[in-house]
Amino acid sequence: MTPAAFEGLLADARAALPAMVALRRRIHRHPETGAHLPRTQQAVLEALDGLGLHVAAGVGLSSVTARLEGDRPGPAVLLRADMDALPMEEDTGLDFSSAVPGAMHACGHDTHTAMLVGAARLLAARRPQLAGGVVFMFQPAEEVGGGARHMIDEGVLETADGGRVAAAFALHVTTRFAAGTLHLRPGPTFAASDGLHVTVRGRGGHASAPHRALDPVPVACEIVQALQTMVTRTVDVFDPAVVTVASIHAGTTGNVIPETAEIHGTLRTLTPATRQSVRDGITRIARHVAAAHGAQAEVTLTEGYPPVVNDPARTAALHEAAAALLGPGRVHRLPEPIMGAEDFSYVLQQVPGAMAFLGACPPGTPPAQAPDIHSNRVVFEEDAMAVGAAVHAAAALHTATHPRDGDGAGAKRPVT
Repeated sequence: MTPAAFEGLLADARAALPAMVALRRRIHRHPETGAHLPRTQQAVLEALDGLGLHVAAGVGLSSVTARLEGDRPGPAVLLRADMDALPMEEDTGLDFSSAVPGAMHACGHDTHTAMLVGAARLLAARRPQLAGGVVFMFQPAEEVGGGARHMIDEGVLETADGGRVAAAFALHVTTRFAAGTLHLRPGPTFAASDGLHVTVRGRGGHASAPHRALDPVPVACEIVQALQTMVTRTVDVFDPAVVTVASIHAGTTGNVIPETAEIHGTLRTLTPATRQSVRDGITRIARHVAAAHGAQAEVTLTEGYPPVVNDPARTAALHEAAAALLGPGRVHRLPEPIMGAEDFSYVLQQVPGAMAFLGACPPGTPPAQAPDIHSNRVVFEEDAMAVGAAVHAAAALHTATHPRDGDGAGAKRPVT
C-alpha cells in the first residue's frame, strides 16, 4: 500500500479529535472497574450509533462488539480497546478527574476506547475502500478477570459467514514516549503474569521469649531474599523473569510472635520454559528455607495472563502502515519487552496480530519524569488520540489489501 491510500486519513482523525476528547473525558469522569461497566458501555453504544455498524452488547459482561462490512470481499480484521478502570484514587487535578471514589482511569483505557470509536468513524466513511470487514472489540475486565477470554467465548473472533478474523491489532498509550509516536516489536511484547502467595507457619508466643516460639517473620524475610537471589543466579538475563514481593503481613501487635506470616507478590516471564522453571524454584525455595528453620511454607501460584507475542508478519505490516501514515521518523522498534501483562494475549493465541505502544507524554514533560500508567498522577496527551485512531484505521485498510499467510475473506484459522 502506498501513502496515497491513506490520503486524508490523519486529517480526518484530527478533525474528529474533539469528539474523541469529549468521549474520553465522559468515560474518565465516571470510571467503572471490572466486568460490569454499564455506564461506559452505554457511552460507547451512543457514540457508535448512526455509523451503520452491526452492534451487539455482551451477554456475560458489559462488552460491545461492532462489525463493519466493506464493499469488497477480503479478510476480516479485529481492532481492540479495553474499557475498565483501576481501583485507585485519582490525584491529577484535571478538570474532568474521576467523580467516583476509589476508581480511576490510570491505564489509559478511556483513551483506548475513544480512539477505537474514532477509528470506527474513519473506517465507516471509507467503506468503499474497505475489502472484507472490521470487528471493533470494546472489552471490559482487562485489569482483572481476563475479559478478552470471555469475549472470545462469546464469538468476538468469528465473522458473519462462519469464518474467523485474519488479524488483530491493539494500541496501548504510555507516557514513556513522545506524543504521537508508535513503538512496537515482533515476538514477546508483554510478559506472562502469575500470582504468588506463601504462608509461612511457625508457632506463636511472647515476643520477649522467641526461643519458646517459632517466629515466622524472619523466615518470611529470608524467603523473600532467597527469591531475589534465585532470579539473579538462575535465570538467563536474555530470557528474563521478575519476582516481586509486594506485600508481607504478620502479627497484630508488637509483643506477640504470630503463628503465620503471609507473602504476596507477582511473577513475570516471557517464555514457557522460564515460567515453569521459576514457578518450580519459588516452591522449592519457600519450602526448603522454611524447613531449615523448622517451619512450614504453603505455596500457591495462581496462573495469570500468558505473554503477548506479536506475530512477526503482522508486526511488520503494522509498522509499514504506520510509517506510511505518520512518516518513518515517528515509528520505532521497541528495544525490549515490557514486563507488564495484558490479556490481549488471549486474542493473539488465536489469530496473528500485534499490539503497539502509542506515545502520549504531555508536551514539556520529559518522558523519563512523567508519571506513567498505574500512577494516580498520570496525565495523557489527548492530541495523541488522533494518531491512535488513524493508525487503527490504517492497520485495517492495509490488511484488507495486503492479506498475509494465505488469509482470505473469512479465512478460518485453527484454535491454538
